[in-house]
Amino acid sequence: MQTKILLDEGEMPKRWYNIQADLPTPMDPPLHPATGKPAVPDDLRHIFPMELIRQEMSTERYIDIPEEVRDILTLWRPSPLYRARRLEAALKTPAKIYFKWEGVSPPGSHKPNTAIPQAYYNREEGIERLATETGAGQWGSSLAFATSLFDMECTVYMVRSSYDQKPYRKSMMQVYGAECIPSPSEKTRSGKAILARDPDTPGSLGIAISEAVEDAAAHENTNYALGSVLNHVCLHQTIIGQEAQQQLAAVDAYPDVVIGCVGGGTNFAGLSFPFAGAKITGKHPETDIVAVEPAACPTLTKGLYAYDFGDVAGLTPLLRMFTLGHDFVPPAIHAGGLRYHGASPLVSRLVQDGVVRPVAYRQNEVFEAAVLFARTEGIVVAPEAAHAVKAAVDEALRCRETGDAKTILFNNSGHGNFDFSSYEAYFAGRLVDYEYPAELIKESLARLPVTG
Repeated sequence: MQTKILLDEGEMPKRWYNIQADLPTPMDPPLHPATGKPAVPDDLRHIFPMELIRQEMSTERYIDIPEEVRDILTLWRPSPLYRARRLEAALKTPAKIYFKWEGVSPPGSHKPNTAIPQAYYNREEGIERLATETGAGQWGSSLAFATSLFDMECTVYMVRSSYDQKPYRKSMMQVYGAECIPSPSEKTRSGKAILARDPDTPGSLGIAISEAVEDAAAHENTNYALGSVLNHVCLHQTIIGQEAQQQLAAVDAYPDVVIGCVGGGTNFAGLSFPFAGAKITGKHPETDIVAVEPAACPTLTKGLYAYDFGDVAGLTPLLRMFTLGHDFVPPAIHAGGLRYHGASPLVSRLVQDGVVRPVAYRQNEVFEAAVLFARTEGIVVAPEAAHAVKAAVDEALRCRETGDAKTILFNNSGHGNFDFSSYEAYFAGRLVDYEYPAELIKESLARLPVTG
C-alpha cells in the first residue's frame, strides 16, 4: 500500500537518454533562417555554447551528466513517484494511476532539470548573462534560479498576458536576481514592431523568443537559453522518465499508458521518451503514449507538419515540426505555458510516425479534473499539468467501463501555487472554452516560410 516510491540520491541517473539514437525515421535538419540551407554548428555559436550545440545534433544514445550538475540536481532529485490511490477510489476504477511529481524543485516545476545544465555549460564557456523568454513563468523562474547558483545575470521576457495574470512568478525571478520584462517590450526592435502593429497584444511565446534572441545576439557576454522545444532541452528532461522506470520496476509495474501535457513539449518528452524508446525498439510495443494540449492552441491536433520559424520575427533556425504558424497569437488562456505555436521537432516526429497520440481539451474540463485531483490527492497543480490530470482521469474512467486494470502514468509537471487567479476564474464561471477557429489557423499556416 505504498503511496510514495522513492529513490536514493545515489540512484539518480548519471546519463541522459537521447531518443535520436532510436528514432524510426531520422530527423530533418534545422535550416538557416537566411539561406534555407541546413544549419551547421557555427550558425548557432552566437547564441548557444558549443556543448549544447553538440547535444542538439548528437545521435549518441546516452550523454553523461556532469558531476557538478548532478550535485545541484540532488537539491530536489530524485523526485517522488506517487500512487494516486485516493483518485482511483473516487473514480471507482480498476486502473492503477501513478504520477511523477516535479513540483518539488525550488521553482516548483520540471524546468530546472534543463536550466541547471544550460547555465553550467554557458558558464564553462565564459558567458556572463543569459536572455530567455517565458510563458507561464515556470521557465523564467527556473533559469533565474540556475543563474543565481552560477553567479550569472539573467534577463527574462515574459509573455504579457502571463505577466499580468501571474505577478508572483515575476517576484520569484526577482528573488533569484533576474530582470523580468513584459513582452512585447520597447527594449528590442522586434518588440517595438509588434507594439506598433498591435499595442494591446497579449503577447506570445513566439514574440518573446524573438526579443530574447535579439537581446542575446546584440551582446557579446550574453547567450540565449530556451526552456522547451529543442533537442538538448528534451534530452535534459529525460532524467524524469528514467527515474520513473526505476521506481515502477521497484513495485513490479510498467505503464500501459504514459501521459504528459504539451506546449513546446519537453515535460512530455522528459517523462515519455525513455518509454517511447522502449516502444520503438520493441521492448514494450503496446504502450499508449498520449500528448495533451489545449483546444485553444491545438498545435499537434490541428497544426501542419512543416518547416517554420520558432519565433515571430524569423530570427531562429527553421525547424520541421507541427506548427500553427509562427505569427499565430493564441488567446490568453490560463495555461500560459502551453500557448506556443510549434512543438518540439522530436515530439512532432514521434506524432508523425504514430508513436505518440495527441489529444486536446478545453479549459473548464481541465480545471474540473484539477479540482478533483486536489480534493483527492491534496496537490493543487498548475493549469498546464492539469491537462495531463484530465487525460489520466479519462483513461481511468474508460477502464471503469471496460474493466481493464491498466497502469496509467502521468507527469505532474508543477504546482499551481502561483495560479490561484486561474482557479478563482474557474470557480466564478469566467473561463471561456475557446477553441481556435479552423479558418484562422488556415490563414496563419498560409504564411509559413517557403523552403526548398
